[in-house]
Amino acid sequence: MSDDLHATAYEHLPDYLKSLPDPARLDAASLPTGTLGEIGRTPLERLCDTLNAMFEACAKFPEPSHSTFFARSMRLALVEAAADPALLAPAQREGSAGTYRRHLLAADPHGRYAIAALVWQPGQASPVHAHQTWCGYAVVEGRLSETIFEWDDAQQCANPLRAQARKRGAVSFVRGGRSAIHRLGNCSDAPAVSLHIYGVEGARIGTHVNDIVRLADEAELV
Repeated sequence: MSDDLHATAYEHLPDYLKSLPDPARLDAASLPTGTLGEIGRTPLERLCDTLNAMFEACAKFPEPSHSTFFARSMRLALVEAAADPALLAPAQREGSAGTYRRHLLAADPHGRYAIAALVWQPGQASPVHAHQTWCGYAVVEGRLSETIFEWDDAQQCANPLRAQARKRGAVSFVRGGRSAIHRLGNCSDAPAVSLHIYGVEGARIGTHVNDIVRLADEAELV
């Protein structure tokens, strides 16, 4: 995106979002809170407003997620929404015993995105996967561990590269494809909650997001 188009797109964002610092410079102590009363809409409604504005700003592009503007704005929107304690109702923080639990929070009527909360009990983890679409997430509560993998096209498998702790307030955004393969899990002794936005319609969130990949035979998961 050119500088002129980037500036034009930026102007579509809500004023409150423009004032947020770069997500890379944030830590949990500096996350914004208490914004609901100032704006008069719920955190989820404000997040949907922001996503709609982002898509409007990128209307001239065949794939908005390929824009650096879209990626940065998504990270900012995730930071702002995840920091608000009013984002999730108690029922949307409930987990399940077998595996992590996904709560669908909102689905764009035009099918451009779906928003979900994922609840992770201690020891629960996702499969190793790439993504069929763009995805962004933020840690709302607790701590997660993320393992990053590299795709070996010749062997048609994934090899682990590194593991990193993802504390409250951590954000991530990736485009679709096997250049971004990871595994999220809860290695702590307390539940964790994360907020996810996927580039699919709500009805396809369980079938058209994760691209499960084979792990290299000798690889060990952390």
